[in-house]
Amino acid sequence: MSKRKKIILGILSIIGLIYLIPQQLQMPVKGASKSDYNSRSFWFYPWGKSVTHKGVDIFAKKGTEINSATHGIVLYAGHINRGGKSVIILGPKWRLHYYAHMDTLQTTALSFVNHTSSIGTVGTSGNAVGKQPHLHYAIMTMIPYIWNIDSEKQGWKKMFYLNPIDFF
Repeated sequence: MSKRKKIILGILSIIGLIYLIPQQLQMPVKGASKSDYNSRSFWFYPWGKSVTHKGVDIFAKKGTEINSATHGIVLYAGHINRGGKSVIILGPKWRLHYYAHMDTLQTTALSFVNHTSSIGTVGTSGNAVGKQPHLHYAIMTMIPYIWNIDSEKQGWKKMFYLNPIDFF
């Protein structure tokens, strides 16, 4: 087998192994329950500049601890215009976990996290300024789920966004 084929096989093996790692998600907002979010908020239309709501807003008192919903590696911890103080974590199955509108950040890029890792606190940063404190939590997959596409507004994007409520 040529060196090039071995490299390609190695890369494909790593991709496959990461996809096979089990995912066990937990509620990221400490002490939150089903009564702290609207179960119909995922893919709600109309939703401001983003057109549809591609995650779930979990309401809690400002400063409530946020733990990582999964184990993984922090790819980004910083400020995004709409999301405010935000964290993006690469978890199992090549899924990106996006946490936004945080009051404080308690993690840094390239950190390894798990369910007990505090990554920040609930807040109102970004386009949530002046609104009720909450965590916007979304899950994006880098491997498209084409069977999720439908005729709703921006329905083609559903192949990249998973409903976090299904995992709580």
